[in-house]
Amino acid sequence: MTTITTRTVEYAADGLTMTGHLALPAGAGRRPGVLIGPEGMGPSDVERRRADALAELGYTALAFDLHGGRYLADPEEMLARCMPLLADPDRMRRIGLAALDVLRTEPRTDPDRIAAIGYGTGGAIALELGRAGVDLRAIGTVNATTTGRPGEAARIRCPVWAGVGSQDPIMPPDRRDAFTAEMQAAGVDWRLTLYGGALHAFHHPPVDHPTVPGVGYHPRHARRAWRDVVDLLAECLPVTENPGA
Repeated sequence: MTTITTRTVEYAADGLTMTGHLALPAGAGRRPGVLIGPEGMGPSDVERRRADALAELGYTALAFDLHGGRYLADPEEMLARCMPLLADPDRMRRIGLAALDVLRTEPRTDPDRIAAIGYGTGGAIALELGRAGVDLRAIGTVNATTTGRPGEAARIRCPVWAGVGSQDPIMPPDRRDAFTAEMQAAGVDWRLTLYGGALHAFHHPPVDHPTVPGVGYHPRHARRAWRDVVDLLAECLPVTENPGA
């Protein structure tokens, strides 16, 4: 295992002071970067560990914040904040762009080689960055088959992969169908992976606080979804050190 370094970074977004987790690979040269968006509760050890795992693979990785350093364990509070956010594409883009700026300006990051992945609300933000025309090498989402404003998916400039549980009541078949129709009509290079029997947030280990109905951990599919994310990055954003950096 390579030696990585991590640090907490603060930055402004959505009228808040956000707290992100930045993980850097060993070495000194520039590496491709990955932005990681969390579930609606906000970043937890799950996203931070994924940032660390990507750094071990040679990426710079930033797990970004949604709620000003808070983790919203109360489902009602989380929904009260996230539902208006998910209904406001411009606000989602501002949150994503603020985090992207942090990752891009990190000296170890190659600013021209960045991907965005995300879970739930964080995945919706990753998709909105694509619909805003941000130059990304890949977009990967889990539990986020969300659609955007008409016509804006045509601005997506990279492959899109989405993973969702077949029994996810929050992302049911009609929402999945709308998402794939949007991607297809826009000419996006898209893939959808359906994980049989999985609920919403199937990738997230059990938490010690109440969750909304329809949420459940599926360890086998969680491992598969992570491999699918890593494969997407390996295909679209292979790790190559920039010796001139």
